[in-house]
This record gives sequence, structure tokens and C-alpha cells, in this order.
Amino acid sequence: MGKLVLVPTPLGNLEDITLRSLNVLKNCTLVLAEDTRTTGKLFHLLGLSAPLQSYHMHNEHKVLEKTVERIAQAAGTVALVTDAGTPGISDPGFLLVRACIGAGIEVETLPGPTAFVPALVSSGLPSDRFVFEGFLPLKKGRQTRLTELAQEKRTLVLYESPHKIAKTLAELAVVFGPERPACVAREISKMHETYHRGTLAELVAHFAVQPAKGELVLVVGGAL
Repeated sequence: MGKLVLVPTPLGNLEDITLRSLNVLKNCTLVLAEDTRTTGKLFHLLGLSAPLQSYHMHNEHKVLEKTVERIAQAAGTVALVTDAGTPGISDPGFLLVRACIGAGIEVETLPGPTAFVPALVSSGLPSDRFVFEGFLPLKKGRQTRLTELAQEKRTLVLYESPHKIAKTLAELAVVFGPERPACVAREISKMHETYHRGTLAELVAHFAVQPAKGELVLVVGGAL
């Protein structure tokens, strides 16, 4: 029976790949990739040539059963990677892991790049206790979720897209209060990595005149 290994890939800096991850990717029989084009470019830069198969949020329900069967019948390790970071963290992975466990297939996750960890630690906000929320609901349930989170005393960690960050900050300032401390981390581990720290009101003002670009992590202080 084969084995599933979840392999984190670099967020931007190729040096973030671990020796252990490289070893798995060099020796696996198949790599399940969120986007085979993105992973193909990464493999070219890293000198890897493992066979790739598409596995992403738009097809995972459809191909899940056959993918589990293929892993079970594999002669060695099957790796799962996403475009960047650790599979399963706001990326495909959970359904496959659960199905493999249910089928008695060994599952292993390697340590490695995850955007919210450096963003949290570098924010200057308490990191001993925190809540990772990923992406907020887009429409249905969004206001309810914001109201619930307003009472959370632990530091909050959110993912947000550049074209929505200004709106999200404005909503948080209304629901959480304008003086709540926060930090927007941009382009973690990349050349233009930056941190914008201040109150929600200050961040709203900043991003109103300075459009955001790149991958973002939003860290917000908990309720006092």
C-alpha cells in the first residue's frame, strides 16, 4: 500500500524548501498538485522531475475516490503539494487526508512554510494564544461571524486578498472598534515582504490611499 505525504512548498523564497521535502519529492511516485503549471515551474527551478497530477478545490470531490485508490495501489509515496505553503491550510488537503485515514493509508505531513506563522510572530501582537480563521465568509454569515469574533480575546489571524483588504479592515474597524491593534503582513518570505502595523483606523486610512498587492495575512489583537 502507498503512503500520502503532505509537502509544504516555498511561499516565495526557494531557500525555504527543506532538505526533507526535497528528498520526498525526488523519490515519490506521484505528486498531486493544486496547479500543475505552478508546481512544474517550481520543480524546474529545484531540478525535480516527478510526475504531476492535478488535484485542487474544483475537482477534489470528483476525483477523491479514484485518487485514494491510486494512492492505495501505489508502490511508494504519493506527495500532495499546493501552489505555496502547507497543504490543508486554506488550501486543498483535508478531504484527501480524511479519506486516506479512513482507507487505512498512512498519512504524514512535513513541517515547512506556512504564511500565518511568521505573520503572527512578526506582528508584535500576543502569539502565545491565537485563533486562525483563514478567509472570512464572503457573503452569507459574514456579519454574524464578525460579531462573534469581536468578542474573541485571543489574537486573530486571517487571510485576505489584496482587492478586498481595504473593505475588510473597514468592516473590522466598525465591528471591533477603530482602536483595535492590527497588522497586515504582505508577501511573506518574498523580496517585498512588508508589515503595516497600527490601529484598525490607521490601517484603513493607509490602504485607502495605498492599494495592496501580493499575498496578505491580517493579524488582529484580541478583545480586552
